[in-house]
Amino acid sequence: MAARRKANRILAAVLIPLALLTLAGMAALWPSGSKEGISLANPYSTAPGVTFDTGTIQSVVTGSCIEGAGQQSSGQQGTSDQGAGQQSPGQQGPTQQGSTQQPPGQGSGCTFAYTDPDKGGSPVKVVINPDVASSHGVKPGDQIRYLNLSNVQGATGSQGSPAYVFVDFVRTLPIVLLAVLYAVVVIAVARWRGLRALIGLVGAYFVLASFLLPGLVEGKPPLLLALVGSTVIMIGVLYFAHGFSARTSTALLGTIFGLSITALLAAWATDAANLAGVGSHDAATLVNTSSHISISGVILCGLIISGLGVLNDVTITQSSAVWELYELAPASSARKLFTSAMRIGRDHIASTVYTIAFAYAGASLPILIIVMLYDRPLMDTLTSAELSEEVIRTLVGSIGLVLAIPVTTLISVLVVKATGIKEADGHTGSVTHDGGHVHAGDVADTGALAAAALEERSRRTAVEPLDEQPATRRGRRADRA
Repeated sequence: MAARRKANRILAAVLIPLALLTLAGMAALWPSGSKEGISLANPYSTAPGVTFDTGTIQSVVTGSCIEGAGQQSSGQQGTSDQGAGQQSPGQQGPTQQGSTQQPPGQGSGCTFAYTDPDKGGSPVKVVINPDVASSHGVKPGDQIRYLNLSNVQGATGSQGSPAYVFVDFVRTLPIVLLAVLYAVVVIAVARWRGLRALIGLVGAYFVLASFLLPGLVEGKPPLLLALVGSTVIMIGVLYFAHGFSARTSTALLGTIFGLSITALLAAWATDAANLAGVGSHDAATLVNTSSHISISGVILCGLIISGLGVLNDVTITQSSAVWELYELAPASSARKLFTSAMRIGRDHIASTVYTIAFAYAGASLPILIIVMLYDRPLMDTLTSAELSEEVIRTLVGSIGLVLAIPVTTLISVLVVKATGIKEADGHTGSVTHDGGHVHAGDVADTGALAAAALEERSRRTAVEPLDEQPATRRGRRADRA
């Protein structure tokens, strides 16, 4: 118990100052929330009389873009055709063939969707964007969101302006269903710990939305923002999901170490590789939004935050592996315990590196296809503006998590040897028994598996004669043979 208390005091002496320093940094860097000097047009804001409506597609037709606009402006079918002028679904034959009399390149081949508005009324004729029509397409039954220009004066057919324009699909139902299924699966498998992990995830997104992102907009130091925000997230997520224990504390120390390495490498790589978001439409938008936003700083934060989940995964898994190995063999030396745990860690390293690489490749498939079609040399492709950020993100994150595994393993071995099963005389691995039963205090910090193993060992020791030691038994078997 004295050794256990000493180890816990050492962990507390390291982690409590780190937590207090992190909270102080968070208070000093907390954004004011002011959006002064930011000029960004909201694409979802509308002029007076213009609304975003939703509806369900009834049918899809193709026809002349010019003819479709003219029909929408000259319709005489009451309130359902104001500004739209569409034909009824039963009169779609001429519309489908309307493009045959248009010269090539003069408004032929537009796609229209007769949509039943959710707010009620007759179907309206919505113009579908060409890129959506040629890639994913629309079909009857789809829920869509469209721009309603029918009540705006000036949106007339003579100007060639359609009255109803496709904006996006309504994805609320499938996303909600997937989220519910995800929560049910996590809670069913991980039970109470899974529920706590989901709540911790909500807290992590709160830190991102209320601290990190506004801080980047206001021009706070990006490296400090990423370090402070990531540390706060890891402290909250780890302790909330896994509870306050020496096992969690060692995983947190390994995570902070890996996070520090990742931050240093990310800061160096961002400057050395001149990562400035060149060629990115989103980066250009941010540059024109505010003079305080640094694209290099945003990329730096992205390099650090992108590896948080995998880093947390390897450290908590490695810490748990050390504890489980120790519970199976409490008499193992520190060297043997470290060697065994690192065998698990090496397998984890290999699989995790693949995980990071494939995750980034999957998220960047459109860019990869475009770059592949350029038919450039491989080295030029990997170092191009389009792919260099993803390559550096993979390398930086992988280095941080690989180095975090041996450090976490070492800390876990030192802590578990200090806080594990102890006999009254202080020898690790020995067992106090009374009639074949282990005292509860001897296995206070171990799991049920270790308790069962120790009880079985103590039972055998209690019932076997003293001369029935392994060497003696082997000698008797040899004599019989």
